[in-house]
Amino acid sequence: MKEILDFLLMFSSVLWEAMPFIVLGAVVAGVLEEFLPQQAITRFLPKAVVPSVMVGALLGLVFPMCECGILVVMRRLLRKGLPLSCCVAYMLAGPILNPVVLFSTWVAFRDHGIGPEMVGLRAGLGFVVAVVTGLVVQRLWVKHGTALLTPTAVPPALQDPPKGGVSLAMADEVEAADRKEHGHVDPRPRKSVFARLGNISATALHDFVDITVFLILGAVLAALARLYIGTERIEALSTQDPLLAIPAMMLMAVLMCLCSEADAFVAASFTKMHVSAKLAFLVLGPMLDLKLLLMYTRVYRARLIGVIVACVVAQVFAYTLLVHTYYDWRGLSGLSEIAR
Repeated sequence: MKEILDFLLMFSSVLWEAMPFIVLGAVVAGVLEEFLPQQAITRFLPKAVVPSVMVGALLGLVFPMCECGILVVMRRLLRKGLPLSCCVAYMLAGPILNPVVLFSTWVAFRDHGIGPEMVGLRAGLGFVVAVVTGLVVQRLWVKHGTALLTPTAVPPALQDPPKGGVSLAMADEVEAADRKEHGHVDPRPRKSVFARLGNISATALHDFVDITVFLILGAVLAALARLYIGTERIEALSTQDPLLAIPAMMLMAVLMCLCSEADAFVAASFTKMHVSAKLAFLVLGPMLDLKLLLMYTRVYRARLIGVIVACVVAQVFAYTLLVHTYYDWRGLSGLSEIAR
């Protein structure tokens, strides 16, 4: 009976702490989807590869989406002409550099004495991993081109003429973009305020329901992990053998499939886990988990998916190991103040 009550307490604490951020993120996503033209950002993209990839990694500040919905937005940006390297950088860093995610990370760790520290480390490592991976993808793009993408993700300008023609939706999208580019007035009537509010509500509700499903699943798994993994074992693994603690938390991030707007509360619940291991969990999770791997197949070919996975996993492990080494060198425990 006590175990059941402990499970319910842990589950509800993770769920209700994260819920306001899920609602806020869904509303922001609905507003951006309805009012912000996605093709506008390509006009401000630098010509050089490295600065453009860096700008792509920072697009999460403009399109603050979690990883549950970012792939759809990224594919639309790709079809609008945003380079693949920039799209990959946005896809990886966007769910981390999302202002809602950064704020939720601070809230989750502020009572642990390391709120600003975790926000800075998470944002910095997420940005570096995304930029380096984007540059690797750029080299592949130069070599293989559209062979890296599925047909639905290839920009129309780079597609071969289809044998069976194009769908009405695709033709309408291309025609509308062309008319806007040449300054023509769209003859279709503008949407009313109520129609726009309806679209925003529908998008926000869809995102909220979709995200909440994964949040509930993650909260259940986190509560079970807390019940059956003793804190003493976690502390020993974290402080004595980081080579095992870091990949263990990376594996948990892949399997738990948490939303980036809620994962900080799960990581913070492991109060005796070393900062480096929690950081690996927080950086890898929004970039790579089971649901994302399945979603990637709708946009990328297997070759590109393999490269992205290898780059992300190797970098997260290397950088978080450096963080652990830095803490040891400075004589810091790397544990939350609340756990001492």
